[in-house]
Amino acid sequence: MDRGADLVVPIKRLDRAKSRLRGAVPVDEHAELVLALLLDTVTAAISAEGVRRVLVVCEDERVPAALLGTGVDCVDERGLPGLNAALAFGAESLRTPAGTVGALQADLPALRPADLTAAIAEAAGRRAYCADRQGTGTTLLLAAPGAPLNPRFGPGSAAAHAATGAVLVGAARPSLRCDVDTEDDLGVAAELGLGVATGKFTRSFGLGCTITP
Repeated sequence: MDRGADLVVPIKRLDRAKSRLRGAVPVDEHAELVLALLLDTVTAAISAEGVRRVLVVCEDERVPAALLGTGVDCVDERGLPGLNAALAFGAESLRTPAGTVGALQADLPALRPADLTAAIAEAAGRRAYCADRQGTGTTLLLAAPGAPLNPRFGPGSAAAHAATGAVLVGAARPSLRCDVDTEDDLGVAAELGLGVATGKFTRSFGLGCTITP
């Protein structure tokens, strides 16, 4: 069985994404911070063993241009009614009869490819999810091979995904669990080691900026 995965990464329009991070940087630079988080996430993801393809579903003309040369695919699809709809749209475009599709959050700036590789291997072809640091949200969702993604993102998504039969993976993979919704989250990610884009961006704002090896 092919244990690789094709991953969908959804991102809102940059000006509307990551609203709880507003105030961490000047207002006119908020979109650049969101884009930096995305770039580090997908750069790590496409480098992970077992990841065949990464597809970003966006609604912002700035995103495809920023992803040029990364090896990541991107589709600008307007009018989808929310995160789960965007994920379902992307997953259906990637799904094959025997392949595994997954969803990866766009705000994992400390993500290490090895942590993502290990979580996919741990899933071992089962429907699986990785919970965030708090244990309530979901950073990664994997469908069983050939099965639809059936995303249940939103408040309490970890429990919602578990209720669909998904098994928990990645509990010991801190970089995969460290999504960034607040300035405090960004500080935790900095302690783990930020990716190049976010590290460069945050350097002038007094946050740790260790770059992920």
